[in-house]
Amino acid sequence: MSDTALEFHSGFAALVGRPNVGKSTLLNVLVGQKVSIVTPRPQTTRHRIVGISRLPNAEIAFVDTPGLHHHANRALNKAMNRTAASALEGADLVVLVVEATRWNNEDDLALERIKNSGRPALLAVNKVDRVHPRGLLLPYLAAVAQKHEFLEVVPVSALKADGIADLQRTIAQHLPKAPAMFPDGELTDRGREFRIAEMIREKLTLELNQEVPYGIAVEVERMVEEDGQLVVDAAIWVDREGQKPIVIGAKGERLKRVGRSARLALNGLLGQRLHLTLWVKVRENWADNTRALQELGLE
Repeated sequence: MSDTALEFHSGFAALVGRPNVGKSTLLNVLVGQKVSIVTPRPQTTRHRIVGISRLPNAEIAFVDTPGLHHHANRALNKAMNRTAASALEGADLVVLVVEATRWNNEDDLALERIKNSGRPALLAVNKVDRVHPRGLLLPYLAAVAQKHEFLEVVPVSALKADGIADLQRTIAQHLPKAPAMFPDGELTDRGREFRIAEMIREKLTLELNQEVPYGIAVEVERMVEEDGQLVVDAAIWVDREGQKPIVIGAKGERLKRVGRSARLALNGLLGQRLHLTLWVKVRENWADNTRALQELGLE
């Protein structure tokens, strides 16, 4: 084996942190394509999602996880916490993502999970573009560096794509020397059906804002190729009857907007024409139903 081959690094790097610190935005910019949905709402990410980033001498399989939070009252929230915690077990390295100049109890919870895992960890300090005056950043970096024996502390802005190359190089050099794990060109471990359902959920979340907080899930019920386009029927599950008219909107206009927005985004993402039909269905309290969570791939 050549020296060049020996110097190739690959492995799994789990992105861990409290809700809404920008883990999914960071994953997408690291991969160079949207593989995880993004909204301003905390706890948008519900699943373990792998996004693959390649450098000349490394392959990094980033694992996006739901945000760790203290108040996990519903079965859905508990499942999300378990998903985030279990992602640590298979990681070669953990990247704790925090928000510049902010640290709270949920950051402590995430750090405690990392300490308990025994995994080596880097600290990615995100949203540095929001720090004004800039002089506030250095004292914060110095303070958070004292909280754990981090391999490195790397300031980044996922939104502005600043510091991303530094973060990738830093992670790569701490991964095991090993050959690539994924076929060339593969960007995620998730298939089309999952990505379609997630894109619909993203557009729903953006459209609904605060009206239907967390009681929504999306399930692709049918997906076939017909006449050169992808035909998809998807069910939008709500957990109360009263939420159904909110999702549909007056004369069905809201559902049409969601469908149009999701279809246009998916046309670009999948590189093919999409015919999308959405149905709104009620499944009472699905977010507290273990069987429903299993059927939706959330448990």
